[in-house]
Amino acid sequence: MMHWKRIDAQGWLHPTCHIHGILYNDTMTPEITIQEFDSFLVRKELTFRGVVIGATALALLGVISRETRDCDILDPEIPPALKDAARDFALGKRKSGQILSEKWLNNGPESLKKNLPSGWIKRCVPLFSGKALTLLTLGRSDFLKTKLFAFCDRQQDLEDCIALTPTHTELAEAIEWVTRQDTNPAWPKHVKDSFQMLRKRLGYGI
Repeated sequence: MMHWKRIDAQGWLHPTCHIHGILYNDTMTPEITIQEFDSFLVRKELTFRGVVIGATALALLGVISRETRDCDILDPEIPPALKDAARDFALGKRKSGQILSEKWLNNGPESLKKNLPSGWIKRCVPLFSGKALTLLTLGRSDFLKTKLFAFCDRQQDLEDCIALTPTHTELAEAIEWVTRQDTNPAWPKHVKDSFQMLRKRLGYGI
């Protein structure tokens, strides 16, 4: 059985045991990789401050324990020097036998910024503080919306959504935002069906 405890004012919940997900060949363990990349940047005399979402953020928060393929930077745009450093870091990992994509650090979710609820950047919370890297993530409500949207959009984030244990109230608030993210006429029903699937898995019934 999975037990949860509330740990901060933003409502982030941490598990007392781990949820294991799918493992891929070109994955990383975020807690280890981010710490090692921080040390790598120190040697390169580079620094970076950014907002991270996705599985890497959930892993650093302790919400999930699975590996992931990349680190999604929502904001700001990754500067060229840091992109080069991330690629060099990945190449070094490959030489040591770890398969890590050259684009493991990316701005993949950057387009979400314009659609997030107003004031999202003020609600960001600390995620990782190293000597060269300072990482934040979205507040719980904003983060949950991005994960629920990803689940509805690609049907690959169900376990992460379950790990976040959204309440009835959180789901009711989020579904309105998620429904607005796509103009396809079939999207609203797809979102409703996806949320019903999640509610059932959470034991809320339909």
